[in-house]
Amino acid sequence: PALRLEQRAAGGVGSVVWDAALVLAKFLETGACPLARRHVLELGAGTGAVGIMAATLGANVTVTDLEELQELLMVNIENNKHLVTGSVRAKVLKWGEDVTEFQPSPDYILMADCIYYEESLEPLLKTLKDLTGPDTCVLCCYEQRTMGKNPEIERKYFELLQRDFELEEIPLERHDEEYRSEDILILAIRRRRAVGAS
Repeated sequence: PALRLEQRAAGGVGSVVWDAALVLAKFLETGACPLARRHVLELGAGTGAVGIMAATLGANVTVTDLEELQELLMVNIENNKHLVTGSVRAKVLKWGEDVTEFQPSPDYILMADCIYYEESLEPLLKTLKDLTGPDTCVLCCYEQRTMGKNPEIERKYFELLQRDFELEEIPLERHDEEYRSEDILILAIRRRRAVGAS
């Protein structure tokens, strides 16, 4: 059964299902990550495509985005609730702000195309650091963009990220056979182990 997702003509980047969200949602559907009964948080959820897919695979999901996208998230959760085998709810989360209500750390954090504004890099990294525990796996899917400042922003983001996290690229052959693209990468990101810790 297909997910039904509403998009909005107005409302900026969060109101549309981006290709990276489709690639990540379909990757989850391959069963590569055991999601049943896992605690999952989606950052910058937009339409909620990725998080709702995780919920149909049995995860207990919180999809998060800014206040102005909550209504769209609620509509899409409602439209797909008959497919959900876990649970899904929408909450406001502004990057860089307090994340206490999202503790304990989730098993998975999902991010699709969250790297494009330079001013959001630091708050996003702070949120990732605050949310991840030693066993949290962050799945970050993004489209490599060559226009304007995009390559520079990407480079800076991964440079900052690697201070606290280890990154592993998931090879293309493990992506969904149909929903894959050379310029859309999926990274598995984990906290670096403290030196001396096993």
